[in-house]
Amino acid sequence: MPRLLFFYLLKRIGLGLAIVQFALSVPVVLSYLLYQLPPAAVRGGLVLPALVGTTPTIVYITLPLAVGIAATMEYSRMASEGMIAVFYALRLSVWAVCRPALAAAGLMVLLGYLLANIVSPIYSGNMQDVLNVVRNSLNHRMLEPATFYNFEDGAKTLYFERWETQDIAVNLFLRQSMKDKGQEDTITASRAEFRRNETGVVVVLTKGSIQSRSLAGGDVRITGFDEYAMALPMQGNGALPRRDWRGVYELTPDEFAGAYAFAMTDKHHRGEWMAEAAKRFGVPILSFAHALFAVALILRFGNVTGRRGGGGGALMLVVPATHIFFLVALEALLRADARYAFLLGGLVALEFGVSVWLIAGLNAGGRVARSLAPAPAQ
Repeated sequence: MPRLLFFYLLKRIGLGLAIVQFALSVPVVLSYLLYQLPPAAVRGGLVLPALVGTTPTIVYITLPLAVGIAATMEYSRMASEGMIAVFYALRLSVWAVCRPALAAAGLMVLLGYLLANIVSPIYSGNMQDVLNVVRNSLNHRMLEPATFYNFEDGAKTLYFERWETQDIAVNLFLRQSMKDKGQEDTITASRAEFRRNETGVVVVLTKGSIQSRSLAGGDVRITGFDEYAMALPMQGNGALPRRDWRGVYELTPDEFAGAYAFAMTDKHHRGEWMAEAAKRFGVPILSFAHALFAVALILRFGNVTGRRGGGGGALMLVVPATHIFFLVALEALLRADARYAFLLGGLVALEFGVSVWLIAGLNAGGRVARSLAPAPAQ
């Protein structure tokens, strides 16, 4: 294929790929965030870290689908306009006609591996940090009035009547159990101001009292105060609160490979590790498989001469259905039994094999020559 024509088609496929990828990723990311985050997360400033933590994973998972759809759209357009027949008339081989789509898919495979193994593990922890804040009520701006909240495994219980501003609460109640001091404090205040620092939150209480009760003898002491400050284990300005665990999807490539021996000791961990391995190393290669499959279907079953109008309408559904099948099977089967990895690998190999067989059959069966024959007289 002439170089100018090759780069022209490559740019067209790349432009279509960018549009399809944007159209796929944005709704998926937004729907996932709307499902996971409560409305209070917006005023809590958690949307941006959640977006950063989610986007790389969504992009590399949907990238093969975007590549397949973009290849299907572009080759369907060329077929309907008779460009495929012109390429055949120029004595271009079927593989030469496929070359722009395969080149674009190869670049997307490299991008997919970069996102899956480098970028996504770095930023996916952000989303888990956000979910940790949401599930454990660690952002004071997300607290709802007239609701009891527990912190530090029930050692602290917080309640307030209403918000005066986004950082000032009215009529606060706080109970904290301090086993190291052997006492339990019940604190009430007419007004409480939450102030963030680098590591957490300091709540400044105004006009209240502290009732201290000994855990051993039951003695009670009541003290009044005009102003009293105490620290709470909540989200500060510096970063999201630390978690005491890491998911397998947060591991760097070296750490992920090193976790293999531990994962094989338990069925649940083995399934999690294999599912993540399939996503990291199997999903990016689907970009090439889907592109080859899409082009093979268009060239074999599409209207490559343009004599019957637009072709490839029904073929547009094949690649999305194939990709969704792979993703569902990956999540459902591998988590149940890691041995299904061989089945999924065989299905990917089957997709490659069918694509190569269809393309090879075009020349062997004389399909190209027949596509260039004149149309029968009406």
